[in-house]
Amino acid sequence: QVQLVESGGGLVQAGGSLRLSCAASGSIFSINNMGWYRQAPGKQRELVAFSTSGGSTNYVDSVKGRFTISRDNAKNTVYLQMNSLKPEDTAVYYCWADRLSPYDAYWGQGTQVTVSS
Repeated sequence: QVQLVESGGGLVQAGGSLRLSCAASGSIFSINNMGWYRQAPGKQRELVAFSTSGGSTNYVDSVKGRFTISRDNAKNTVYLQMNSLKPEDTAVYYCWADRLSPYDAYWGQGTQVTVSS
C-alpha cells in the first residue's frame, strides 16, 4: 500500500502562485507514475499533470506554461508549482500515484485551491 499526503493548498488572488506538495509513504518502491488531478464543483475529475518514473512530464492544455510538476525521488515527494493562477483553477487537487504488476492506483485526501478574481 502507498499513502499520499498533500499540503500547500489555500486561497490566492488571480495571478498569484501556490505550490502543492505530496509526500508518499508505505510501499514507495512500487510507485511508477505520480501526478495531480483536480475536481471543480459540478465537474468531473481531470488529470492536471503527471510525471513518469522515467522523468517525462505531461500537462493538460489549460495549465501548460503555468504549472510545473516535479518529483524528488529521494524525498518520495511530488510537487506542483502553480503560477499565474486563474479563477478557473479553483478546485480540490488530488495527488495520485500508480504502480505496475499488479496495477493499482492511490489517492491523497485532496487539498482545496481557491483563486479569487
